[in-house]
Amino acid sequence: MSLDAAITRAHREEWARVVAALNRRFGDLDVAEEAAAEAFAVAVERWPVDGVPPNPGAWLTTTANRKAIDRIRRESKRDDKHKEAQVFHYDDPPEPTGAIDDDRLRLIFTCCHPALAMETRVALTLRMVGGLSMPEIARAFLVQETAMGQRITRAKSKIKAARIPYRVPAAEDLPGRVSGVLAVLFLIFNEGYLATGPDTDPVRHDLTAEAIRLTRLIRALLPDDGETAGLLALMLLTEARRTARVSPGGELVTLAEQDRGAWDPTLIAEGHRLVRERLAARVAPGRYQILAAINAVHTSARDVRDTDWSQVVALYDQLGRIDPSPIVTLNRAVAVAELDGPDVALAAVDRVAPRLADYHAFHATRADLLRRLGRSQESRAAYDKAIELAGNTAETAYLTRRRDQLG
Repeated sequence: MSLDAAITRAHREEWARVVAALNRRFGDLDVAEEAAAEAFAVAVERWPVDGVPPNPGAWLTTTANRKAIDRIRRESKRDDKHKEAQVFHYDDPPEPTGAIDDDRLRLIFTCCHPALAMETRVALTLRMVGGLSMPEIARAFLVQETAMGQRITRAKSKIKAARIPYRVPAAEDLPGRVSGVLAVLFLIFNEGYLATGPDTDPVRHDLTAEAIRLTRLIRALLPDDGETAGLLALMLLTEARRTARVSPGGELVTLAEQDRGAWDPTLIAEGHRLVRERLAARVAPGRYQILAAINAVHTSARDVRDTDWSQVVALYDQLGRIDPSPIVTLNRAVAVAELDGPDVALAAVDRVAPRLADYHAFHATRADLLRRLGRSQESRAAYDKAIELAGNTAETAYLTRRRDQLG
């Protein structure tokens, strides 16, 4: 493994562990984040000279701890001795932290505290736990990078001022807190599934795997929660197709063109089992359970021509009643095109145009529908806009080829 690859891997695998360990010790997200960042900066300088340490995570945590202590001592000289006392009482027995002994899970619940707005919870956790950069998070929210940075800064300040505890909530509080955590994990998974940014891999297995791992932990904690099971099923059925999603040349492979023999049958079987369990429960499904059911329909078809599109449309109709978002309308239109034709689908897509003007998938969907209708000039313009907005390298390559194939 090259040095650059080792540093990149260490950042992906160890960022959340380092931040969580420092936050547990010092009780300050700013200190934890900045010290972790400084530790990785030192690694960039030292590892080319000294070599990659045998245990990169331990090296980074030790280095970050020293950086945090240096900062706290500097601040303690300006303020009082309280923070310095925290440093020297590090060996005291830790307070009980909850039902699951996992620093990163505690960190998630801290970042997802109900005192924070939902968007802020998600953004903060993407940064502090997922290790995503500010541009990546801003793309996930379709907002400006500066606005996202301000939102995260305010969130950390509020956690500190409100003394939000660093722990997994008590059992009686968990159901009310889990929805925010699931939203966070879903966005982390999506960033791994279709990674944004020119300098990232098109599919980031580290993020999808971490989202699945943490979702499994939450399911173990709340085995009867339908939405947790639904989200896990959705992730598994999506992850099962990961190796078939990008061609050897680095281009996105659409669902219709994927080699279904390359899908992971173990993950598909587990995802289908979870979907069947939720159907058997005869409880009104939530958003994640319906999305999982849609994916179960797709992964049940041996060939795209065998897909039960009427069932997919019916599930999107059900989803639209509880989540009437323009993105649901957009995704439903893709299935409608298979049932009623691209002209009917295009009319539905154009109705949500004002709300999705900056969303690359909107323009990519329009481009494909216009292509199928023979409206090549309009299709080319839509492909151009989709390429401009897309942040995923594999998706950009796919869109560019499709555009260049137009007559």
